[in-house]
Amino acid sequence: MQYQRFQLTAIQTLLAIMCLLCLQFTSHAADRAPGARPNLIVIMVDDMGYAGVSCFGNPYFKTPEIDRLAKEGLKLTDFHSSGTVCSPTRAGLLTGRYQQRAGIEAVIHPVSDHPEHRKGLRNTENTFAEPLRQAGYRTGLIGKWHQGYPHNSDEFHPDNHGFDTFIGYHSGNIDFISHVGDHVKHDWWHGRKETQEDGYSTHLINQYAMQFIKENQDQPFCLYVAHEAIHNPVQVPGDPVRRSEAEGWKRWKPANEAERIEKYRGMTLPVDEGVGQIREFLVKSGLDKNTFVLFFSDNGPSRDFPSGSPKWRGGKGSVYEGGHRVPAIAWWPGKIKAGTVSNVQAISIDVMPTLLGIAGVKQPEDRPLDGVDLAPVLFEQKTLPERPLFWASLSNRGGRSEAMRQGPWKLVVLHPRAKPGTFENEKLELYRLDQDPGEKNNLLKQEPQQAAKMLKQLKDWYRDTQSTATPQPGGWLSKGS
Repeated sequence: MQYQRFQLTAIQTLLAIMCLLCLQFTSHAADRAPGARPNLIVIMVDDMGYAGVSCFGNPYFKTPEIDRLAKEGLKLTDFHSSGTVCSPTRAGLLTGRYQQRAGIEAVIHPVSDHPEHRKGLRNTENTFAEPLRQAGYRTGLIGKWHQGYPHNSDEFHPDNHGFDTFIGYHSGNIDFISHVGDHVKHDWWHGRKETQEDGYSTHLINQYAMQFIKENQDQPFCLYVAHEAIHNPVQVPGDPVRRSEAEGWKRWKPANEAERIEKYRGMTLPVDEGVGQIREFLVKSGLDKNTFVLFFSDNGPSRDFPSGSPKWRGGKGSVYEGGHRVPAIAWWPGKIKAGTVSNVQAISIDVMPTLLGIAGVKQPEDRPLDGVDLAPVLFEQKTLPERPLFWASLSNRGGRSEAMRQGPWKLVVLHPRAKPGTFENEKLELYRLDQDPGEKNNLLKQEPQQAAKMLKQLKDWYRDTQSTATPQPGGWLSKGS
């Protein structure tokens, strides 16, 4: 009897070991328990206007993979970047607050003696990566950082802002081939290690984004893919180096419009392919049912490529719609209804509260977020309570412009350089976007009370962001020394 009991126990133990081995060799996605925290992927392209992809009206070529994402997900047709240029939008995206509160209102400039060069994202700010990492997420940033140069301050490095993995560059753009940044120094890093690595930068970003997903598929992860394309330098795979430490930048000029469009296509399609690679792996691995993906651009189109829409006035750097209304697509099979379209007003500072809400992670209490959770829009096809949206654009030469959106109304304020919290020499314009989406008919004279009401709100908002702004070293509007 004792022998039989021993034999039975041995068989049970062997079966248990075999079951464990079988589980070990099943797919990682299957290992994740039902109800496990969702994976989060944010894909942001650079300098792509509203019509940069074919599902948003690109007349020049198709972007089939991004179009498929839209067909299987949700198109946001009234989505905006919080800034009109890259560094400000990225600060707002990362913190869920208007970037003015972080003291980053202009491009962090590559030239060392420029007033905006020494700025960066301070350690006092909270990024979406930090609470997610504390909650057990693996966090990664692949691509462009542009939140300060670590040689100016170590606190500007991505690994001090919640990212377990960083592979990419710190500057505003790099040569796609040589990886020399706009500060004319080599700028390609694996964490804190400067790395000489062959490859077209978009291909490398795609490669390492996929590597991060595969390496972390058995646990919740948050991946921020910050593409360089379609920002200059204008280079497609196989093109020569246009920027080197020895010779600086040789800016490319098209021989004709056809050549310009071909370069535009050649820089966009590798991004499209990368989006397709991510989607395909998620579907084949079974991770798609537990992964939220958001795709959008950091601002409107630069003058290099005609990626903007004729519907909207202005482009990169402008507070008119073309400067900040960008293509946006949300995807999550089984959670987001396929083929849906939303015209709800949303902005990139909404991304952080949305990610934290999906993950079931509390928002930081020390720095209240300006953005809102878009869950009702994404998952229930609902609208949001009406709220004002604000923009403040500061050029590399110190010129300023602001805008405010309230429902259909849009107030635009143009003026030369002004002191913080002031609006000297202001020129006002008022538009009704539901009747005049191209901002052509200034209604200031017809609706002076509406303009005055909105101007007061805009000034109050601007003063508030300036009075609460994190001190920065240098800057046109510096509170620091």
